[in-house]
Amino acid sequence: MGERSVTHHPRPPSLILASASPRRLALLRQIGLEPTKILSPNIDETPQKAESPRLYATRMATEKLATVQDESAYIIAADTVVAAGTRILPKAETVEQAKFCLTLLSGRRHHVHTALAIRSPTGKTATRLVTSVVGFARLDAATTTAYLASGEWQGKAGAYAIQGIAATFINFLSGSFSSVVGLPLHETTNLLRGLGYPVIPAHAGIHAFRPTPPPSC
Repeated sequence: MGERSVTHHPRPPSLILASASPRRLALLRQIGLEPTKILSPNIDETPQKAESPRLYATRMATEKLATVQDESAYIIAADTVVAAGTRILPKAETVEQAKFCLTLLSGRRHHVHTALAIRSPTGKTATRLVTSVVGFARLDAATTTAYLASGEWQGKAGAYAIQGIAATFINFLSGSFSSVVGLPLHETTNLLRGLGYPVIPAHAGIHAFRPTPPPSC
């Protein structure tokens, strides 16, 4: 009896996520990507004077990327900014900050900018900025108080997470849901492919699961 042949699939290149955000890690896993290392960049996140939300998000993502020096891996960095007009809302750390953000967002639409920066082992870098528009229903005092008591707002840009309890506040979304969560998956996949990372196409294997047609009479 001959030996059974075994197909060996090449291991993908190392992938580093330059973010400690559990939401970004979950999004990467959603599309089948598992980072070999997760790092938390230590940078000054203070906005510069008169810096626009779009430029701020892009600068944060590129500065996070620059903190990781590894020529053997693909590196992904991102930054998400919630903006009301030209005002950059904070990542709420106190109840007062959270209440300020919720009051400002209540009953109006705002922009969520997520900047993405990826570098390949060859040193080539690709960046992209994805902007979405999110609309909040008007929040009454009881709703605001209950949400503040939940603690879900802690550390969140604009004091909310679209994938959490705050989803009940949102009556409008134009753009990328995953980008509002923290990582635009369509753009991430395209940039990785463009830099040579072997991301499996969304349609891969579709023929393998084609149902067998019924026998003809």
